[in-house]
Order: sequence, then C-alpha cells, then structure tokens
Amino acid sequence: FLLPNLITAVSLFLGILSIFASVKGQFESAGIYIFLSLIFDGLDGRLARMTGTCSKFGVEFDSLADLVAFGVAPAMLVYFAVGHEFGKIGVLAAGFFVVFGAIRLARFNVQSECIEPNAFIGLPIPSAAVFITCWTVVLFGYGLLKEYSYLVMASTFLVALLMVSNIRYASFKKMPVSKRALMRVFILILSILAVMFLYFLETLTALITFFVLSGIVRAAYNLTIFKLKNRHPQEVKQ
Repeated sequence: FLLPNLITAVSLFLGILSIFASVKGQFESAGIYIFLSLIFDGLDGRLARMTGTCSKFGVEFDSLADLVAFGVAPAMLVYFAVGHEFGKIGVLAAGFFVVFGAIRLARFNVQSECIEPNAFIGLPIPSAAVFITCWTVVLFGYGLLKEYSYLVMASTFLVALLMVSNIRYASFKKMPVSKRALMRVFILILSILAVMFLYFLETLTALITFFVLSGIVRAAYNLTIFKLKNRHPQEVKQ
C-alpha cells in the first residue's frame, strides 16, 4: 500500500514543479517534469496490481495526482507559453483542458476502477498532456512558438474535446501479439528507440500525434461504414 502511493506522490510533486517552471518561463524544464511524472504514473498502478495492493484510496489519489500533473501542469505550460497572448481565449483553452480532463478521469474511475480496459473511451489525459506538451516544447525549441501559437491553442481545444468524447483509443497494455509477429514488433520497437535516441522529442511528438489522430481516423472510418451499411440498397446501387 505504501510504495505505490509514494510513487503517486512523486508524480504529483513533479507536476507541481512543472507548474513552477512554467510560471518562470522555463518551458523546456516544465516539459521534462511532465514527462518524468508520466513515467512515475505508469509505475504506481502497475506496481499496485502486481503486489495486489490496489485500493479505492489509491485510485482516487492517482486521479488527483493525474489532474495536477497532466491537467493543470500542461494547461499552465500552454497558457504561459502562448495562451496569455490570446486573452480570454487563452484562459478558456487552459480552463477547458483542466475541466474536461477532470471529467475524463472521473468517467474512467467509474467505468474501470482497478481493471485495465481493452480500449479507452475518449483520449486518456496523459496522452492529451504529452501531445500539447510536446508540440509546445518542440516549437519553442525551434523558435517557432510565436509563429504557430494559434495551432497550439487550437490543438489544446481539440484534445480537450477528445478527452470527453466517445472516440475509442487503443490500450497497448492489452494488445494481443501473435508469436509470429513478436520478432517484427521487437525490431520495430528497437528502431523507434534508436530514432528516439537521436531525436527524442521530435520522435515522441510524431508518435503521440499519430496516436491522437488514429482515434479520429478510426471513428470517421467506422461512421462511414455504418452509414453505408444502413443505406437503402437502391441508394447504394445508384
């Protein structure tokens, strides 16, 4: 019981450090703290399930930590980096991200509790946090943040809406892999890690962008197939 919640506390504290860094204008440091918090967030739940110490207190504590580390911290990063230049719109973008993130966490707790789902309904808040953090830090590092600030704001609104949507996202924790495909998956992961060693932030940004767009593309595809199946046969022939 003690160790998983201690790791959760570390994740929460890293989120607070990220907020302080954003206030000081240290955006790259703020992003690093969020990435580190993501690592500890992945450890606490896994450790609790492995040791059989999953509890209602741990679930609630983890959600509160996630709200700070992946809700408030990324929102503050975006606001102090570019949002303050947009006035009330910047405040709304940061506010919507935090509020919708809280709704996403509450819905997840009600639906799954300590059970790992096969698929996520709505974009998980850590993924949304990594998405806007990566793009903000990458654009800041290349000196393009001011030029593309409107895209950062639009992306913040987009992922906020995706968190409370019914769009399904794959859960890689329970992805079935056949024995024949194991070697291919192994080589693919090694290749990705090699590229990340050379271009860590750029590769991570590309991967999280692909993940976010995958849910949208999948939903659009399923909606199109559903409409085609429910059309009148005569309309389909025409």
